[in-house]
Amino acid sequence: LFSEEGDMARQHIEVLQSFPFSVDKLYGFLAVHENLSVIFPAKIKRVKDGQNGVNGVGSTRRMTLAPGVILEETVTKAETNEVIEYTISKGGWPVKNHYGVMRFYSAENGCRLHYTIDFDSALPGTGWVVKKALEAPIRAGLKKLAARGL
Repeated sequence: LFSEEGDMARQHIEVLQSFPFSVDKLYGFLAVHENLSVIFPAKIKRVKDGQNGVNGVGSTRRMTLAPGVILEETVTKAETNEVIEYTISKGGWPVKNHYGVMRFYSAENGCRLHYTIDFDSALPGTGWVVKKALEAPIRAGLKKLAARGL
């Protein structure tokens, strides 16, 4: 039916990036919702505080990607200096079943981030387009962050 292999399949983005600073500095920076505008080409604002800390579990950020293109992501797990997990909680069509994970690791001369995003597309044939649109700015933003510092 579809010529693009994997069009109907779950999409997976995986980015590994090294940073020349400590895990606690990187985690502290990326845990703040508004700082994610370094990675995503969007206006980002925290709209709901978390249960244990403003950016912790239950906190929600609103991302305005373009006029009228707005989605919200909610943190589902936050373990300081280890992991942040989140999902799209409102909007985001055609993305569905979205699950993002940032894992933080200490490394020699700094730290590493293992960032994965998995999602399905509600619109057949578009998953790979959404994947490319997400993956490129994430990779570029993380490289820029590693180069310029916090």
